[in-house]
Amino acid sequence: MADSFPSLAQLAAEEEELQFDGFTNDDAWDLGSALVAAARRDGAPVAVDVSRHGHQLFHASLPGTSPDNDSWIQRKTRVVHRFGHSSLYVRQASVERGTTFEEEFGLDPALYAAHGGGFPVVVRSVGPVGAVVVSGLPQLEDHRMVVAALRAHLGR
Repeated sequence: MADSFPSLAQLAAEEEELQFDGFTNDDAWDLGSALVAAARRDGAPVAVDVSRHGHQLFHASLPGTSPDNDSWIQRKTRVVHRFGHSSLYVRQASVERGTTFEEEFGLDPALYAAHGGGFPVVVRSVGPVGAVVVSGLPQLEDHRMVVAALRAHLGR
């Protein structure tokens, strides 16, 4: 891949920047809808999922997706919930420690995927309350799509 992965410090800065004051069902709908609009504009074959406390508040699968994308979403979501960080952050943390996520944690790869595209929904002074996840593009593009949507939604 021509693009290099962001450092752990860069990913941590994104997570610090992209926090909510509160997170409602309407926020989930607006964020999910913005991701779908961006995907349609770019012709991106992605599935989008937004949840809070395990409750799926938004899900869409665009043309070109398959049930595999839903599986990827579930696996990335589990990583976000277990570690409280973006799925790309968790991947990079292992890489920067000289290993892989799979080697370091030994979690079932059918259940956990530390690949870019999953991002925690963090409410300031509360902590992680959910996840926004995209699947369908190369992992770095999935991650960037989510970050761009969060920045736009939060006005940053």
